[in-house]
Amino acid sequence: MSMLRNAAAGVALATFGFASAASAATTDSADVQAEILTALSVAVVAADDTLDFGTIADGGITANANLTVGTNGALVACPANLICGGTTNAPTFDIDGLATLLVDVSFTNATETLSHPAPALYPTMVTTLSAGAFTTSLVGNQATLNATGDASFTVGGTLTVAPNQAPGVYTGSVTVEVAYN
Repeated sequence: MSMLRNAAAGVALATFGFASAASAATTDSADVQAEILTALSVAVVAADDTLDFGTIADGGITANANLTVGTNGALVACPANLICGGTTNAPTFDIDGLATLLVDVSFTNATETLSHPAPALYPTMVTTLSAGAFTTSLVGNQATLNATGDASFTVGGTLTVAPNQAPGVYTGSVTVEVAYN
């Protein structure tokens, strides 16, 4: 009987211990916040809106030839068997956003196709050009917006010219995208 009494007392104490732990619960809280950023925009400068590879003449190329315009607007080199001239240019883009924030710049497409205005006139010739390997004047394609929320950059790239390229002015576009980092 003494053993039964000790067991009943032990169960009662254990039950009391569980009740004490439940009543000892505490609470705490954390702060909640959100930051709404101002709209971020990018726009090409109207007076400087063309990635221009200049004028190019076929001097006897037998395979695709690449020429590059740097982010400073200068032709890096004219490949052998091409004759390069005219004015080259790297377009300028302006970013507008929230002051002092870091912005990533990227290109929507890795390559862009430039089209001939009248391909039907040259059915046996190549009537498209490919531009790619686009670069920006920004280190790591990132800009830190200044105290007024502005930054600018230029874009360079590489043009691929094929043998038997149809004469004419080819046009296309390069699209940049900006996002807060």
